[in-house]
Amino acid sequence: MTIQWFPGHMAKARREVTEQLKLVDIVFELIDARLPLSSRNPMIDQVIHQKPRLLILNKMDLADQTETTRWIRYFEKQGIRAVAINSFEGKGLQAVTKAAKEILEPKLERMRKRGIRPGAIRAMIVGIPNVGKSTLINRLAKKNIAKTGNKPGVTKAQQWIKFGKELELLDTPGILWPKFEDKEVGYKLALTGAIKDTIVNMEDLAVYGLRFLEENYPDRLLERYGLSTIGEDLLHVFDQIGTLRKVYTTGGEVEYDKVAELIVHDIRNENLGKLTFDFTSQQPHELADADTD
Repeated sequence: MTIQWFPGHMAKARREVTEQLKLVDIVFELIDARLPLSSRNPMIDQVIHQKPRLLILNKMDLADQTETTRWIRYFEKQGIRAVAINSFEGKGLQAVTKAAKEILEPKLERMRKRGIRPGAIRAMIVGIPNVGKSTLINRLAKKNIAKTGNKPGVTKAQQWIKFGKELELLDTPGILWPKFEDKEVGYKLALTGAIKDTIVNMEDLAVYGLRFLEENYPDRLLERYGLSTIGEDLLHVFDQIGTLRKVYTTGGEVEYDKVAELIVHDIRNENLGKLTFDFTSQQPHELADADTD
């Protein structure tokens, strides 16, 4: 999947992030715990440079817990502090503030030695669309301040939001990079909802999802759809799933586009269990976590 897409509001968001960076102490980079590499925007590294950063793996409730733990170790080997949260249910949020304080402690201590009482930490939250930025903001604020939605592009403008006396957060619209050089990244992002369904081929996406499950979570795939094998002919698999779920046209034939939507829906909604789509084992050996216990 090759997608070349850089809408004007994305370019504007990048400029705004660059302009506002000097106003914050730390950047909260929010990513999807199901795809910790694929949901990271390489452009963000170029924009924030040496600004202190906390990497937040959101939607940990949907991801393979073992892999999430490995990813946190992986990032820490690169000198990037990372925490995992479930913003939808409000789990792990205390770890965000705690980690931010620890990252900024050298700066805060210098201020105290100069007789300056540190105020609230000012943070900027960045990330690609649909990683849960607005949901996280609302959970921290304990009220609906930011618009939310399980689709990309909900946040349209920046806004400052206060959370008690400890934290002030600058929300930003999602920033997606101009082109996916790796088609696997495009498929993974589309499969988890970061790319609008209207610009992807759902049957192609479902095929990718089936092959991914066959390779990485075969038992779950077979059990979910009552299959004995997968094989090379995925049309046969679509027929089996369509027959099992009674997804037919008015003429009584399997409706393949609806079967594709069903497969993608199942993957996105945990009907095949908690899934992770990026694996540390596929990364360079010196960074991958060899301890899998």
